[in-house]
Amino acid sequence: MAGGIFGRRKGLGDWRRYSDQRALRRTLTWPHLVALGVGAIVGTGIYTLIGIGAGKAGPAVIASFAIAGIVCACAALAYAELATMMPAAGSAYTYSYVALGEPIAWVVGWSLVLEYTVVCAAVAVGWSGYAAGFLSAWGFPLPIELAAGPHAGGIINLPAVFITMAVATLLALGTRESALVNTILVVVKMLALALFVVLALPAFSPDHLVPFAPHGWGSTEVGGNTMGVMAAAALVFFAFYGFDAVSTAAEEAKDPARDLTIGIIGSMLICTLVYMGVAAAAVGAMPVSEFSSSGDPLAHVLRGLGWPGAAQLIGAGAIIAVPTVLLAFMYGQSRIFFAIARDGLLPERLAHVNKRTGTPVMMTMVTAVVVSILAGLLPLGEIAELANTGTLAAFIAIGVSLIVLRRRAADAERAFRVPFHLPVALIAIGGCIYLFVSLPEKTQLRFLVWNLIGVAVYLAYGMRKSLIAARKEA
Repeated sequence: MAGGIFGRRKGLGDWRRYSDQRALRRTLTWPHLVALGVGAIVGTGIYTLIGIGAGKAGPAVIASFAIAGIVCACAALAYAELATMMPAAGSAYTYSYVALGEPIAWVVGWSLVLEYTVVCAAVAVGWSGYAAGFLSAWGFPLPIELAAGPHAGGIINLPAVFITMAVATLLALGTRESALVNTILVVVKMLALALFVVLALPAFSPDHLVPFAPHGWGSTEVGGNTMGVMAAAALVFFAFYGFDAVSTAAEEAKDPARDLTIGIIGSMLICTLVYMGVAAAAVGAMPVSEFSSSGDPLAHVLRGLGWPGAAQLIGAGAIIAVPTVLLAFMYGQSRIFFAIARDGLLPERLAHVNKRTGTPVMMTMVTAVVVSILAGLLPLGEIAELANTGTLAAFIAIGVSLIVLRRRAADAERAFRVPFHLPVALIAIGGCIYLFVSLPEKTQLRFLVWNLIGVAVYLAYGMRKSLIAARKEA
């Protein structure tokens, strides 16, 4: 039976079969996709993780961002080729289904569910903290019972539930409408980061870069914490991914061959340059020890430089940034669920597309409810590292799929071809494996437990109910 299961693969052209209420509406152009990618990438990561990463790597956090960026860039190139070959919803799950077979695709999809759900919940809780502080400053403090989950002495984190449901409602109304709102907010938050660089860069001092890598270049255990440049890279990797959310929009791109290539590679290039500039400006303007433990490191740097008003603007930029990340990841989460359900591995009724809006309304709201429960009730410590595990697994699968399909479908039409595909794929695979082993063991163990649960779900339901299994039985 196992051999038969692993032999279940979708064809390269299967995405063309979807129609009526099983297909999504093509309404997005490349500017929407670039904004979606930038919206997903630039958010909690650069606004907060730069401080934590600097605490692990020292000034060499600049190199950590570069390393994570190189690995993600290679994965982004692979995504661009595969997405233009198979412009259907599902991202890495769909590509793995074609290249590696159903069981591997399920594991990849299940890992993406972990990534997107955890990130959405974490982002909602992060936004709640900013919102509670904002309301308190204006004389409307929320009672602790409604501003925190049971783990923090409250009953429910109401702002987190509110922003989750608000974003889900926007997504349910229509993809183009939510993309327009996302684009506007992305422009605002990019202007905030540009303001930071303009104000911090003049204070750059080479003295702040010494010693450059005080904890070494590898990943070592120090007092129960992983330290070093690679340890920081494994963490700030969280700040880069999000471009994969663009590939989940493949089925809604008007011109997939052009729009997906520009959206994926363009958003990744923009964000890498922004991150390098922000990291260099922050590390050069102030000793790492002075901002690494701050909850708002960029605003902390500006306050230290005598720009309190600008620091408040950076804080406002963070408040704007968080909902765009939530929007992008919840969008991607609903499309991953939609694609899995459409293939029969989850109940097919979840793949229903609303005729008026052209979106999977039921799946979007189911996603919102799950995220709301997690964000409203549960503690979310070490969230970035746990979310990274699902992404790293997906990126490894993408690299392997690129190599496999270059051999198995060498003559297939490719609107975009990765140059030097083998080195690019191997860098993505090897880099992700190294970053995975650089994560704490307890995080790796949680990832293993999650996927053991996933395997059980597949064996109990998906293996018997998948459309491929049904076609073979027929």
